[in-house]
Amino acid sequence: MRPSTGVRALASALVVGSLAQSAAPPALAALGGDAASVQADGLRMKGQLRVSTSPSGYQVHEIQLESGTLVREYVSTDNKVFAVSWRGPSIPDLRQTLGTYFPQYVAASSVPHGGHHHLDIAQPGLIAHSSGNMRAYFGFAYVPDLIPPGFSAADLN
Repeated sequence: MRPSTGVRALASALVVGSLAQSAAPPALAALGGDAASVQADGLRMKGQLRVSTSPSGYQVHEIQLESGTLVREYVSTDNKVFAVSWRGPSIPDLRQTLGTYFPQYVAASSVPHGGHHHLDIAQPGLIAHSSGNMRAYFGFAYVPDLIPPGFSAADLN
């Protein structure tokens, strides 16, 4: 017995809906993004989230990953993630952490640079550094135009 037209239409709609949902980008509090979804970042990274506020007013959202790596997302009073940093035995998912800046990071990292254990990027829209050896990685990235008053790159840790 063949399924009715209504059943086939419903099945087709479910398949298309599932494909569309899986293709949609997740809402993340990535570099340059909105801070409203930092909690989602913590869940997606399967980490513990802690928030602190600096004397200058920006917030630091720390996500301790199961691997031991600590990811920090720096959020301005305008509710924008203006910087991210990481330190630990593994590098976090940089596609997720850097968000829309990830392609720029990848393009800059493909340019020949000295050494295999570090990367420095200094472009108008992105400053980034990544370094380390096995089980001891660290790095940061920030958007110069989003830096709030009272913040210094030296504050990234």
